[in-house]
Amino acid sequence: MTVEKKKPPRSVRHKASPVPFPVVVPFVESLGIELHGYSEGHVELRVDLDEAHLNAWEVAHGGVLMTMMDVGMAMAARSATGHGGGVATIEMKTSFMRPAQHQLRAVAKLLHKTATLAFCEAAVFDDEGKLCATANGTFKYLRGLVKRPPAAPANPNPTEDNTP
Repeated sequence: MTVEKKKPPRSVRHKASPVPFPVVVPFVESLGIELHGYSEGHVELRVDLDEAHLNAWEVAHGGVLMTMMDVGMAMAARSATGHGGGVATIEMKTSFMRPAQHQLRAVAKLLHKTATLAFCEAAVFDDEGKLCATANGTFKYLRGLVKRPPAAPANPNPTEDNTP
């Protein structure tokens, strides 16, 4: 007889962001990232680190910092255009300067845009204002995704001809 171990309930970090996100991204919400500033070409995000954000050294996992900067830059790219579609990260270069702990603040800004691309930069600071990481990214503006028309219902009786 095997005993199944029950998984502990997942921690939910859905506290209300001071500024509502213009697009719902469940992954970002699950990390507890909050939007604190959103204006033309500029974004500020924050997160209070908890155990689920940490690596083996008990500091913020690099993926948390990269996600904050990626999301911030993507939002900065969208905010400056009124672009109705999305953006996709084409490339991102990240540099880590120091371990990140406690509350983190990411700031991102749009540096330059063309009709199809946005060039952005971002930085993450700890709660003492020390620079922890920086990133530069290139983003492609995407047209709104076109929904496919619903598939025609299958003929339940293929031996019958349903043509009018």
